[in-house]
Amino acid sequence: MKHLNYSHLLYFWTVAKEGSITKATEVLHLTPQTISGQLKLLQESIGEPLFSRVGRGLVLTETGHLVYQYADEIFTLGAELSSRIKSGQPGVPAALTVGIVNSIPKLIASRILQPALDAEIPLRLICKEGELESLLGDLAVHKLDLILSDCAVPAGLNVKAFSHGLGHSHISFFAKNNLARKFTAKFPASLNQAPLLLPMKDSPLRRELDDWFDKQGIVPTVVAEFDDSALMKAFGEEGIGIFPSPAVIRDEIEFTYHSREIGSLDSVKENYFAISPERKLKHPAVLLIIEAARKQLFK
Repeated sequence: MKHLNYSHLLYFWTVAKEGSITKATEVLHLTPQTISGQLKLLQESIGEPLFSRVGRGLVLTETGHLVYQYADEIFTLGAELSSRIKSGQPGVPAALTVGIVNSIPKLIASRILQPALDAEIPLRLICKEGELESLLGDLAVHKLDLILSDCAVPAGLNVKAFSHGLGHSHISFFAKNNLARKFTAKFPASLNQAPLLLPMKDSPLRRELDDWFDKQGIVPTVVAEFDDSALMKAFGEEGIGIFPSPAVIRDEIEFTYHSREIGSLDSVKENYFAISPERKLKHPAVLLIIEAARKQLFK
């Protein structure tokens, strides 16, 4: 690709944002011929078409979507920089955008991220939840600064991302207070045929729990499965079944969900990772998050 002309990129971004060359002319105060000519030069520079014509309108191609994502970040940051300088407020918080895999307990995620908010670094935290593969796609196009995950980057994925281990927690089982009394005494044998709320079968924790059940000869009654850990605990709070959760947040689980720990599994643990787009971490807030997780939360 030839050297990128940022004026051409601005015209492209405006057309994509406004939805047509006609509307872009009003924003840019240029003629349609000028904008069309600049778009043609940008497409020649990139080497692939950025728009395809559908009827009388323009639709972004796959390459166009990619270029738009980068352009949107570039010009949005430029606008923020201009606003920050004009405001004379150097302490305006910078943004840290974090993707959180939806199988990670929300209480764990908040505990991991809290040190960044407690620090003296002005910070505006933006959190997005989703499946790991989708979040890795956002990380690849710089929509995310960091991902919190319960597994490392899967092998074989064509994405530039690096896993940084934060630590692990053993898993405990919890149940609403009146239900807990019934299953505490003979734990873990009491879990046989017991009503359980579990993560989905494709989650790392579920695989570990299924292996443990097999080794112990325990066959639980699976009442419901969840890809959202908070929803699983909400069902547990209603007394619908017993649910697993990291022992490191035992006190928060018992208080928040009016539940009680019925037993802990030393041989089953959940691992936690920070996934970044670079091998060597530089962002000061990310460094704080990782150091605090390793030295305090998962010590």
